[in-house]
Amino acid sequence: MHLKYESIVREPLVDGNKTYRQVTEDIISPIEKKPGKMWYIGFFISLILLGFGAFSVFWEVYFGIGVWGINRTVGWGWDITNFVWWVGIGHAGTLISAILLIFRQGWRTGVNRAAEAMTIFAVMCAGQFPIFHMGRVWDAMYVLPYPNTRGPLWPNFNSALLWDVFAISTYFTVSLLFWYSGLVPDFATIRDRAKTKFRKRAYGLASFGWTGTAKNWQRFESLSLVLAGLSTPLVLSVHTIVSFDFATSVIPGWHTTIFPPYFVAGAIFSGFAMVQTLLILVRKILGLEEYITLGHIEAMNKVIVLTGSIVGVAYLTELFMAWYSQVVYEQDAFNWRIIGPYWWSYWAMMTCNVVSPQLFWFKKLRRNIPFTFIMSIVVNIGMWFERFVIIVTSLYRDYLPGSWTYYSPTWPEVGFYIGTFGLFFTCFFLFAKYFPVVAVAEIKFVLKTSGDNYKKEMAKEDEKTIEEFVHENSHH
Repeated sequence: MHLKYESIVREPLVDGNKTYRQVTEDIISPIEKKPGKMWYIGFFISLILLGFGAFSVFWEVYFGIGVWGINRTVGWGWDITNFVWWVGIGHAGTLISAILLIFRQGWRTGVNRAAEAMTIFAVMCAGQFPIFHMGRVWDAMYVLPYPNTRGPLWPNFNSALLWDVFAISTYFTVSLLFWYSGLVPDFATIRDRAKTKFRKRAYGLASFGWTGTAKNWQRFESLSLVLAGLSTPLVLSVHTIVSFDFATSVIPGWHTTIFPPYFVAGAIFSGFAMVQTLLILVRKILGLEEYITLGHIEAMNKVIVLTGSIVGVAYLTELFMAWYSQVVYEQDAFNWRIIGPYWWSYWAMMTCNVVSPQLFWFKKLRRNIPFTFIMSIVVNIGMWFERFVIIVTSLYRDYLPGSWTYYSPTWPEVGFYIGTFGLFFTCFFLFAKYFPVVAVAEIKFVLKTSGDNYKKEMAKEDEKTIEEFVHENSHH
């Protein structure tokens, strides 16, 4: 009896009776055709949102940061909430690509390309918030650590806010390289199929003269593993450093050692939810149901239920630590969170992040597309509330009752946030139009071991082998 590379019990990663040629045809042909009506509608809406965001930012820069709702007590409002939220969403892409590549998880192939693109666009959205939060954006160069003759002007290297700059810029660079290097073989495929001179030239430049030789593939594999090795610690470090923005302060509700692991789990949780939202839309609009299968969606829902449970444990640990510490201010901070004027945000966070993902313990719901789509949006609403609860409900009740306040955002703050959605989806629509949303080369790599028709052939072969084995032994 001969051993197989993969169990036939596992469901196929590519549905349908596919050949290599069909894989190329299915994934690359949407790029070569004119986009459908749905694409134009979505792209147009994204541009409107982006325009409104740009106007809101212009308003804030022109009139000053006073047009936002932040005040002396709540110095960090929607702005930093949205920054942490977008950085969190940018986590799943590198996790799916890097960690699952290192652990040789086959199911990453259908979802990694869109997830990596999502990472890059989310980090682009996140990076804008701290810049405009400075108020005087034209003085932004002063935050960079460059030698100067203007006296002791140097950023504080003890500040977690400066570590943020280094962590996020490094994360963005490595993620961009990882995403782009994976696209190179696919760009070469589009170049070879191109009908016009311009397309041939553009994709030819983008593919760096890729010819598909053994040497090309060897270097490609090596680069992928090196970048995956660099990205894996970055996944953990980036949100850990974002959590230090809070954990290294002395404000009740923030000053805690649980923040780093809890922020990382929360980031993976929200990132996977956003990947689900995008992939369910992409597989429907571009007709990629056979490549982004129910198996992929179920695997990601399993990660969501795991990380959601970790986040739930972290919330309960916070409450326990506040009670166990017997520090009056810590206890009051959590009291105000749960039953204070912002009680609704705390309970929205608890319901969306802790209670709702538990429904994914049921296989039927894990494999239900409409339910998964709704849940992915619910999870991200909950994760937004988590950041809002941490930031606003720790600040609005100060040590001095005289400085107690109630914070609510103004239209430029809301407009800025809506504008980042516009930027994110504008980039994503352009990506879906000009780049392959699923990694063609990687799908072909798993086709022989995990494709539907090859699985069936393996099953038939195994049955035949078992019959022969039984037949031989029955004579003895």
